[in-house]
Amino acid sequence: MLKKLFSIYRPAAFAEPLPKEKAASGYRRLRWQMMLSVFSGYTFFYFVRNNFSLAKPYLIRDYGMSKGDVGLIATGLAIAYGLSKFIMGNVSDRSNPRYFMATGLLLSGLLNLVFPTVAGSIGLMFALWFLNGWAQGMGWPPCARTLTHWFSDKERGTVFAAWNLAHNLGGGLVGPLVNAAIALASVFAVGAALDSGLAFRVIFYAPAFLALGMGVVLLVFLRDTPQSCGLPSIEDYKNDHPDTGVADPEKELGAKEIFLNFIVNNKPLWIIAVANIFVYVVRYGVLNWAPTYLTAAKACPPDMARWQFFVYEAAGIPGTLLAGWASDRFFGGRRSPVSFIYMVLVAVFVWIYWKNPPGRFAVDSIALFGIGFLIYGPVMLIGVSAVDLVPKKAAGTAAGFTGFFGYVFGAVIAELGIGKVVDRWGWDGGFVLLLAACAIAAALFAATWNVHHKRAAQG
Repeated sequence: MLKKLFSIYRPAAFAEPLPKEKAASGYRRLRWQMMLSVFSGYTFFYFVRNNFSLAKPYLIRDYGMSKGDVGLIATGLAIAYGLSKFIMGNVSDRSNPRYFMATGLLLSGLLNLVFPTVAGSIGLMFALWFLNGWAQGMGWPPCARTLTHWFSDKERGTVFAAWNLAHNLGGGLVGPLVNAAIALASVFAVGAALDSGLAFRVIFYAPAFLALGMGVVLLVFLRDTPQSCGLPSIEDYKNDHPDTGVADPEKELGAKEIFLNFIVNNKPLWIIAVANIFVYVVRYGVLNWAPTYLTAAKACPPDMARWQFFVYEAAGIPGTLLAGWASDRFFGGRRSPVSFIYMVLVAVFVWIYWKNPPGRFAVDSIALFGIGFLIYGPVMLIGVSAVDLVPKKAAGTAAGFTGFFGYVFGAVIAELGIGKVVDRWGWDGGFVLLLAACAIAAALFAATWNVHHKRAAQG
């Protein structure tokens, strides 16, 4: 019975080919369906991940936890997510994304329903949030598999940039959605408008139910490969056949084959994975510490600091779209040149953000807009570079590999490392660390300036 249950996760079999006259219309319709499915699904993954940040004040005030306690719980998700993104990425390359992605979102929703019931127990909260991080790692890899099977190499930068907006949308919408849910809950619960316990529970329950609903939607609308829908491969349909080092791009690859042939010995992939560490140090180093830095060092009112926090996320939308389009339009699909340019400019805005005197809030907002506009370009392009450098049947593993470095090393340095540096050397020490991360990332992108596909990297 278990064998039959798990069989649904295997890649879908090829269907009877559709008549040639129906292929074009089928591709147009299903490509939109696939994009909307993975975009919406990944947006909802953020709802049941970023909601923990909204719960931190309640855990500190109502449950007596320290900032270190809530930081430890948050770090549990980052570590689990990085590990899962890599390990489950490899599993996703040999799975049907329709069921794989839906399973991750459903599990994450269920864990969020349980999480408030163990509030106050650091050990249990850490364990559940660690498990949530593992379920979260089942989100990105099936998206990479889907997009590389349904969109060709020449359009990949633009397509991934559009899909990547799910990060900003999910991260930005969770706050307003929770606010609306708390207001609605207070209407139906007499006298509960001031009940912080109710608000704390809603922070997890509302995103959880939304995630469960979206998990069902993925089961209905997401599909595996074009061939499983009776369509030709994307390479044949678009007449775009990049050389990624395999004779048969449609052959499913084994786990060992993927690791040994396309990950372990793939030098350019290692370089961009290491670069991802330093990109994530800047991404989360600025984002996670912005409210604290602005209020403590810049005398910024808390309400204004929250708006500037929003500016950072919103700015990533046009910056990401520009980065993807520019890599396709001006650099022939090479991603590192755009990432290099972006990181140099990020350093400029980080320096402005650091040196701007207290009280000049407009300049801080401009600096945060500039950093947010620019940093999400390399974040997205590293993922695209990873899938460029391997066959499409190894896309999930490659994307997970770079994500592992970003979260397990970069996000942890940003969360714990910067805090320790600031405690010892002040905010100046923190900004020196951010500028050093910008410089190292830019140097690594320069080292892969001319790299696109794996075969090109091999010479």
